[in-house]
Parts: sequence; C-alpha cells; structure tokens
Amino acid sequence: MKVSVVICTYAMERYDVFSECVDSVLDQTYEPLEVVIVVDGNEDVFERVRDDYGGLEDVVLHCNDENQGISYSRTRGARIASGEVVAFIDDDAVAEPDWVAELARVYSETDAIAVGGHAKPDWVTEKPDFFPEEFYWLVGCDERGMGEHMEELRNTYGSNISYRRDVFLNVGGYDENTGRHGDRHIQAHEAPVCIRMANAYGKGVVYNTDAVVNHKLFDYRGDFRWLVFRSFWQGYSKRIMDLLLPEASGDKNEYLGQLLLEFVPDRIGKLIREPSSAKAKQLVTIFVFTAAVGFGYLYGLADVDRSTLTTDHGDSIDA
Repeated sequence: MKVSVVICTYAMERYDVFSECVDSVLDQTYEPLEVVIVVDGNEDVFERVRDDYGGLEDVVLHCNDENQGISYSRTRGARIASGEVVAFIDDDAVAEPDWVAELARVYSETDAIAVGGHAKPDWVTEKPDFFPEEFYWLVGCDERGMGEHMEELRNTYGSNISYRRDVFLNVGGYDENTGRHGDRHIQAHEAPVCIRMANAYGKGVVYNTDAVVNHKLFDYRGDFRWLVFRSFWQGYSKRIMDLLLPEASGDKNEYLGQLLLEFVPDRIGKLIREPSSAKAKQLVTIFVFTAAVGFGYLYGLADVDRSTLTTDHGDSIDA
C-alpha cells in the first residue's frame, strides 16, 4: 500500500523548520512512500524547494499560482498524490521514524478509512506555567481527554491525520471556508471533511497514539494574549462550522461539558490539596480561554452571514 505524505508551506522565514519536517518524512521506515510538497504561491520558496528536493525520487513538487490557503493546498496535494493513502503533516512538525508505518499498519489490519495519530507538543521555548493541557488543541496538539488508543474519533488534528485518498476526494477534500488563508484565522480545519466522511461512510478517524509527530511550539504560541486571540477565533470558527455543518455542534459541546464538569472540579481538588501558583494560573486560564471562545462565537453570530460562505465551486451554500 503506497502512502503519499502531503506537506504544504508558504513562508521563507520558516524554511529551516519546514525542511526539518520534510527530512523527517524522507527518513521514514515505511515503503512505498511518496512525498508531495505544495508551496502556496511563493515563487522564491518554490525555487529553494526545487533546488533542495527537486532531484529526489518519489518527491513531487507543486506551486500554486497564488496564495490559496491551507485547505486548498492540502486538497490540491491529495489530487496530485498517487498513493492509496494520503497523510498530512504541518510544516512545523517533525515525524517520528515509524509515523507512516504506524498509520499504514491500521489500514492493513482494519477496514479504517481514516487514521490519525498523536500530535505531541514540542516546546521550542520554555512551556508557560499558565498553559493548561486541556487547551492544547489551541496550538494543534492533543489535549487532555482527546481519546483512547485505537478509539474512533470524529477527527484528529491536521499535523497528524491521514485518509484513504479516494474517500478524501469523494467527499470533496478540505472546505476552503476553513483553515489559514492570509490574514484569516478560521480554524476547524479537519472537522468538516471528517463529518462529511462520517455521513457518507459511517466511520470516523481511528486514533493510533503510536503514530507520533512532534509539533513545534514557538515563543508566540506561549504568549497569553496570542492564545486569547486564538481562543476568540476558535469560537468564531465554531459559528462557521454550525452554519456549514449543523450536526458538528455536539462534539465540542460534549468537550465543554467534560471540561467544566470533570476537569475543572478535578483541578480545584488538586489545588486545594496541593496549592501552587502554576495550578492556580492554569485554572484561571481555563476560564479566560473558555470565555474568549464564547465571545468569538457571539461575534460570529452577528458577523457571519450564511450567504457569505461558499462551496468548493464558489457558490453560496444557500444556493
């Protein structure tokens, strides 16, 4: 079973990190493997990519004519790919050597149509003491309560997810209303495609925690103001999700219930038993981030009109 790994990039200032990602994929223990690199409309970056990787066997290069965003780029990469399975990794993540082998193993042993793995936080700077593990999803890493090994989830995160290529393309790939695009900060990137997949095939994403990528977290991802800003946009994105796919609302609502009814009481108990400033900060941060998500959703109620959202063909979703 051939696996194609799609890596999308766009910025010269993170080229060294991107190249570390590519090298980790090229060093995978699994064969047959194809690497598809999509540069999102930056000719200077593409020229450097071509110089570094253009002569390698089983490496396919593509540059978008203009900046199209991560959702378009990943779907484009999947269309270019030739593998039965297409896997995605962020350009600021580094894969463990057996990452692809662990993803492929699940496909070979089960009837899975999508497999994700563990997105492990790799703090390039010192981890801030206020940052609770319940909110690692803000930075694209697995949060507390993510799921159990080999459990079927709605989705895992974009730094560590794979699909049977025909299934992914049959449901339309990633929705271009979501994902990074220029100054837009819309999140909820994997959920729409995984929900469409579940609706069409009746299956979710198998969560193999042995398939590990290390997602680099730089200084700005530990900045409190940036994280509040990120939380706000997560709430805004949830409003878009509710418009695109109303059936998607239950998943995060369930997590909110688990957060407030299970994790917060657990943290309060631990703080009472063993007081510490870090525990207190993290408890307060949970409430601040949760409020920011709520404000983002409320802003989305006023700001987002269903008619402004489009299908992959450029039509209004009301059309």
